[in-house]
Amino acid sequence: MRRLLLQNLAYSLVLLFCLSCKTYSLTDAQPVSTAEKTVENRYFSSHEDYVYKCQMDIYQNHVSGILIIKKINETTHRVVLTSDFGNKLIDFEISETDFKLNYVLPDLDKKIVINFLKDDFQQLLKQTYSVTESFENQNSKIYLLKIDKKAYYLFFNKENGLLKQIIYTKNKKEKIDFTFEAKKNNFADSLNLQHKDFKINIKLFQITENE
Repeated sequence: MRRLLLQNLAYSLVLLFCLSCKTYSLTDAQPVSTAEKTVENRYFSSHEDYVYKCQMDIYQNHVSGILIIKKINETTHRVVLTSDFGNKLIDFEISETDFKLNYVLPDLDKKIVINFLKDDFQQLLKQTYSVTESFENQNSKIYLLKIDKKAYYLFFNKENGLLKQIIYTKNKKEKIDFTFEAKKNNFADSLNLQHKDFKINIKLFQITENE
């Protein structure tokens, strides 16, 4: 049953290239001057294990398991996804510029699946952002980083200073919405990763909390 489910998940990803996404524009925010030159996503900055219950919905396919993220050096994280029963599904090491696949279950060993996971986790685990522009709305301080055709909008809660959302765009099209819930700046209690151009959603819920 799980084999069939994983195969369906892989085949569903083939449909991704048939869809388009909407142009993203920042609304209800005013440009402001700031002394901040860089901002950070510190939710995965500790060298301790980050362990989450993972739920993935890709079109009509649902896969659940345990996701472990560990920072193994200053530039690289290791990511391991297992089934609920502890069977390894995929294991890779990733940085902003490199990707090393240590293991993948044969049913998931499809180029489109690997590229999808590589891109998502490169965006999620990116830590340092050089500020291009700054904005502000009623609830958030917003920092924009532009790199070639990519742009990142980081929303920080005004009250507690915690990062609550990252909007990733490419060619001015909204690609991924990362929404976080957290009580401290180095550990996200939960994460909702929502693709805007595809019917893909990944949810993470804390199992163990870093000190």
